Amino acid sequence: MYGATGGKPLVETLPDAAQTRKGKVRAAMAEALLAAHRQGKVQVAIGRAADFYGPRVRTSAMGERIFPAVLAGKAVQLMGNPDLPHTYTYMPDIGKALVILGENEAALGQVWHIPSAATVTSRQFLELVGEAIGEPVKIQTVPKLLLQLLGLFNATIREVAEMVYQFEEPFVVDGSKYTQTFGNQATPLPAAIQATVAWWRQSI
Repeated sequence: MYGATGGKPLVETLPDAAQTRKGKVRAAMAEALLAAHRQGKVQVAIGRAADFYGPRVRTSAMGERIFPAVLAGKAVQLMGNPDLPHTYTYMPDIGKALVILGENEAALGQVWHIPSAATVTSRQFLELVGEAIGEPVKIQTVPKLLLQLLGLFNATIREVAEMVYQFEEPFVVDGSKYTQTFGNQATPLPAAIQATVAWWRQSI
């Protein structure tokens, strides 16, 4: 819901400036929930994560389009610039953080960015995947124009193409507000990737 920031870190105080359909829907949902909280109708705390990955995660930027190809020795296809910083959040860490937010009154009525491991580039992320499987990962980039053309005929690709802007500038999610209040439960990236690779080995 923040829209493009020109590479500035994503913090909770950014205005809702989405230019995509999905982003506008997310912004409207968040405002409706927070308005209901202010009116005393419900108790609300909002946790937001970066692009997520991990065991059982399939429909994500680092999901079923990536890990099965890696384990089959095939090249993976990435959107945008793989050498820009991009924050990825481990799914089990999201679950832990949401429980903590739900159990703490101090979290109510606010938006919180869930802690992630240190931000790396998408290429560095896949280099760690390569270390976990014992062989380098081959990377191909998919031109934005190609995605847009394919999106004319495929609804799923059309949805992906709408979000390519997040991979065309640094996408760094700042979780310092959460960590200063509740601590940092983010799993180190190598350990999280090892666990993710292990799950995919058993699932394909």
